[in-house]
Amino acid sequence: MTYVIGSACVDVVDKSCVPECPVDCIYEGDRVMYINPDECVDCGACRVICKMDAIFYETDLPEDQQRHLADNAAFFTEVLPGRDAPLGAPGGSATVGRIGVDTPLIAGLARRDG
Repeated sequence: MTYVIGSACVDVVDKSCVPECPVDCIYEGDRVMYINPDECVDCGACRVICKMDAIFYETDLPEDQQRHLADNAAFFTEVLPGRDAPLGAPGGSATVGRIGVDTPLIAGLARRDG
């Protein structure tokens, strides 16, 4: 089980969740943040602090956010544009920094005016 970041984070990337995560499992794409399901310890600290109410426990995802469950996992298991291999579970976002690309789902969404 894991927490999932939904569409309310797209083009906002508030990052208030990042320092709250005790295992550093929240990674920055280009337009959204992603939670690594293999590194997440299900503590919920990210959900509590999220100003956008964009983070859900996977079993609590609203119907319109279900696609983000597989998409969050795909960020780590599929080869992203401009990369040679899947990101996998590198042991914390601080070790790899900003990834700067998104999954096809997020990349294909219309941009929000900020």
